[in-house]
Amino acid sequence: MAAGFVGILTADLHLPGAHSLKEKRREVLRVRSALARHCGASVAEVDHHDAWQRCRISLALVAREAGEAAEGLERASRRLATDPEWQVLSEEREVIDVEEGAA
Repeated sequence: MAAGFVGILTADLHLPGAHSLKEKRREVLRVRSALARHCGASVAEVDHHDAWQRCRISLALVAREAGEAAEGLERASRRLATDPEWQVLSEEREVIDVEEGAA
């Protein structure tokens, strides 16, 4: 019986309109909430915490099939790319088979 797949997307983002950490954090919260609603993903800010206009986020989602996980990552990527407040500087995607990754 298959244990499922985990999709992970990490993206470096630039927020040109932010002029303070407060503005940046408000936008990060908005993006995190949108990705959770739109893609069913768990999202965390993982780097550039003290930079006003930079952010690195990682998101994870779980699916029964590898293709479903890849589709979820694609939806998340499109959502980030079409957000007018952010510029995606780079992104990495990975789909992990839970059974192969288990110790």
